[in-house]
Amino acid sequence: MPASNKRNAHLVGLVCCLVIAPSLALAQSDYRVVATNKTSTMQKEMQEAAAGGYRFVAVMGGETSFGGNEVVVIMGRAPDASPRYEYRLLATSKTSTMQRELQEASDAGFDFRAQTVFKSTFGGKEVAAILERDREADTSKKYEFLLLATKKTSTMQKEIAETAGQGYEVIGLAVGETLIGGSELVTIMRRARQQ
Repeated sequence: MPASNKRNAHLVGLVCCLVIAPSLALAQSDYRVVATNKTSTMQKEMQEAAAGGYRFVAVMGGETSFGGNEVVVIMGRAPDASPRYEYRLLATSKTSTMQRELQEASDAGFDFRAQTVFKSTFGGKEVAAILERDREADTSKKYEFLLLATKKTSTMQKEIAETAGQGYEVIGLAVGETLIGGSELVTIMRRARQQ
């Protein structure tokens, strides 16, 4: 097999692993692809899919052949799925706003599922978080969220080490444009709320 075909086969295998890897307890038999460049449209379409028994599987932001800069979400549905999930999409270029909105969503029973970057016409590259609420799950466990934003990986290393010592864990990482810092690494961290 030519080297280029081997690379392509390896890439296809890697992409399949990335799509299938997020933890869904049941095997999926039906998928729906949602693609848009508007956060409000994405949340609406994810909610509509969830009403049909679909659940979030994977997300990726970038440039598609025909859609330009879009965020693409894959939703999956098991054969016996019933509507039990709700979704909220948060997108902002201010880390303080994202941290506050993540906290408010967590207090309302939503949990972090994924992070990507929306490139909008007016907002530049915004960090977006997808949150999920399972209507059938115990929502008594609450989290505290912390967002770290920096231009330097060495600074990020230091800040992650400090916050990990306080019980926080890394749950998301993206490169986005913040209003003050320009292009920055944005890390989302959380810890179980102390009772």
